[in-house]
Amino acid sequence: MRVSDFDYELPEELIAQTPIDKRDESRLLVYHPKSKRIEHRIFRDIIEYIFPGDCLVINDTKVIPARLLGHREDTGGKMEFVLLRREEEDIWRVLVKPGKRAQKGTRFVFGNGLLKAEVLGVTDDGGRTVRFFFDGVFEEVLDKVGLMPLPPYIHHKLKDPGRYQTVYAKYSGSAAAPTAGLHFTPELLKKLEDRGAVIARVTLHVGLGTFRPVKVDNIQDHVMHEEVYAVPQESAEKINAAKRAGKRIIAVGTTSLRTLESVADENGLVRPGKGETDLFIYPGYRFKTVDALITNFHLPKSTLLMLVCALAGREEMLEVYKEAVTKRYRFFSFGDAMFITDK
Repeated sequence: MRVSDFDYELPEELIAQTPIDKRDESRLLVYHPKSKRIEHRIFRDIIEYIFPGDCLVINDTKVIPARLLGHREDTGGKMEFVLLRREEEDIWRVLVKPGKRAQKGTRFVFGNGLLKAEVLGVTDDGGRTVRFFFDGVFEEVLDKVGLMPLPPYIHHKLKDPGRYQTVYAKYSGSAAAPTAGLHFTPELLKKLEDRGAVIARVTLHVGLGTFRPVKVDNIQDHVMHEEVYAVPQESAEKINAAKRAGKRIIAVGTTSLRTLESVADENGLVRPGKGETDLFIYPGYRFKTVDALITNFHLPKSTLLMLVCALAGREEMLEVYKEAVTKRYRFFSFGDAMFITDK
């Protein structure tokens, strides 16, 4: 399969630049793969499609202010870092721009000297490993000097940084939000639980693996970068109990889905624990645990679009996307949602 097999036409004005006023009032496209039926609803209507005993799996990662704007200590040349993952206490893997200014040994200054960094080396993917220097607690310094790392296709300033966090975000570490979860409110989650749905938490810190573009022609040649995940014992027990009872496992977002499929056995049961995953899901993949998916609309030619095509069919999903464009849905991180259901 070629990357071009996962392309589609998207008018630029459909790329959502800001979140809507109320999280659960975004639009919801419900797709039934078995009948190829499409319904157009509002997100809070999701409650009608989730039944007692179904297990909803959410990713409780928290986005850190991972974007750093600074300059070279010697020349003053401007530099942008995006933190991807912590390697050791003060050592991080980062994206850099422009890369030519970030050679090994180069030092940078951020936040009027509150944070400094030295490049230790170049990574295989063109990023950098850097050591940070600061006084106090790194996370507190980062809160002062860092910015929310919004995707490059969002050009408007985010008035409330909290809108790029899910309401259940807990564990800091992501360079991007698990955006399917942005539509939930505490009230909607409570209604789902009152209805009998089971909510299980997993953590996957979103890094380069999720949003790195596919630069090869043949998608099988693409290599995903590892991202850190954690599946608590309690969550594994909830998921496995639902699976054994014949209930559906519904992933909220592609990050939750990839986490589940990374820790599943051939019977669809998951094991608790921590680890790293580089799982790349594209058409032909056989799903072991996940039955249904709540997700946003993804970029053309992206690994995330390939994932939803694996779940619902490539040609079918491209037709669904065409319908979403025709109906003027809002796309990408602050956009509308889709529910791919098996019912």
